[in-house]
Order: sequence, then structure tokens, then C-alpha cells
Amino acid sequence: MFPLHDDNPTETVPWVTGLVLVACGAVWWWIQGAGFSPDALEASVCGLGAIPAEVTGAAGGPGPCRLGGWTWEALVSSMFLHGSWMHLIGNLWFLWIFGNNVEDSMGHGRFVVFYLLTGLAAAGAHIALHPASTVPMVGASGAISGVMGAYLLLYPKARVDTLFFFVVFVRVVPLPAWVLLGYWMLLQVVGFGAASTVGGGGVAYAAHVGGFVAGLLLIPLFRQADRVEEKRARGVAGAGDAGGGGWW
Repeated sequence: MFPLHDDNPTETVPWVTGLVLVACGAVWWWIQGAGFSPDALEASVCGLGAIPAEVTGAAGGPGPCRLGGWTWEALVSSMFLHGSWMHLIGNLWFLWIFGNNVEDSMGHGRFVVFYLLTGLAAAGAHIALHPASTVPMVGASGAISGVMGAYLLLYPKARVDTLFFFVVFVRVVPLPAWVLLGYWMLLQVVGFGAASTVGGGGVAYAAHVGGFVAGLLLIPLFRQADRVEEKRARGVAGAGDAGGGGWW
């Protein structure tokens, strides 16, 4: 299942979400070489990614990067780095769909803090479970997982047009947000369990789970209840039967 569009229009222009999209794209293109330069990609990931063994001081084994001192900046800069075009596009697509409504629920300034906190929580979860790893962690998916957790609590019944495909069967199906996001979270938990069993993997499932849980826990503190309740009262994000509306 892949989300295409949510029928949940916003009241304000989500310029913070837009800036994050632009920032990630700009970093990928100008700093990481858009994936066309292996040297630039490796240098950016090793120099700006978050390496658990550096944070914890654990004696990690051989890794792709030379270990050095770590800084808080690496935990933030890692949120704007990606490992491939698919990694970048997938993350930004999910942020594009769900980020605008979460930003709309709390305002621009609060959303900046919320996004950074969920990203840091995601990184913390990954580091706590892999303290000796020398593999850099990069990607916006931890913070975006927090956005998705927030969306689940804010608008569980909002309709999300979802591309459903199974072998040769392909169809766009409108689903309540709680079904789509609950299914996504289940995949992360299963992926985390499988990765733990085989001793690791290329996806930071722990960061996804940690960010999602952080979003669930933090959204009651950040949302402006009047904004959310007004939308629910008008049926825009209620039972999922409201028509019209766009991403903006």
C-alpha cells in the first residue's frame, strides 16, 4: 500500500514543511552530489551522519567511516541526508502528504520544534539499541515517522487515497488514516524484529518506531486543540466522507 493523497485540506500554508522538503532536496543535490558522485556521497554520510559508536563511545568494529569525535550537530544534520534517490523521494513523499496537516494543527514555530524533537527521539532510539554500530544513520524518516504518529492521533478517520497492489491487482482505495498508518507501523515493528534476529539491516527500523512513538506522545503538548476540533466539527477530517480539498 502506498499513499497518494489525503482528503484533509489545511487552513494555512505549511511553509515549514515546504522548507524541509526544499532543504532535503538541496542537501542531496549540492552536498551529496545527487548520488552521481560516490566520493561526495560517502564524504557527506561519514562527515554529517550520526554514528552511534561515536555518540556512545562504544568500541565499535570496522565500519565504512573513520571514527572521530561527535557533535550535537550531527544528530540534526543527519535528518537532511539521504542514501539514494529512492530514499529521498520516499521520505519526502510521506512528509508532503502528512506534514502539512500536522503543521496546520500547531502552527509553524511549534512544528519546527516538534519535527526536530521527534527526529532526535528517533535517533536516540536507534543509538540506544545499536550503541556500538559504526554505520552512519541518515535520513528524514525518523522525524517523518513522528509526523505520522501525530497525524494518527489528530485525524485517524481522515481519508487517504492509497495505491493498493497485489501481484497483478492494482487499485486506488480510500482508507481511513488509522488503517494505513497502523499498517505502516506494523511493518516497522515486524522489520525491527526481523532485523534484530538476523543481526542488523539497512533500514533503521528502531528509529522509525522511536519517532512514531515520540509523535504520539508529543502531539498532545504541541497541538492547538481549537484548530483540530474546528476541522473535526466541519467534518473535514472526521468520518472521511468530506469531499474536495487539496494538499495545501
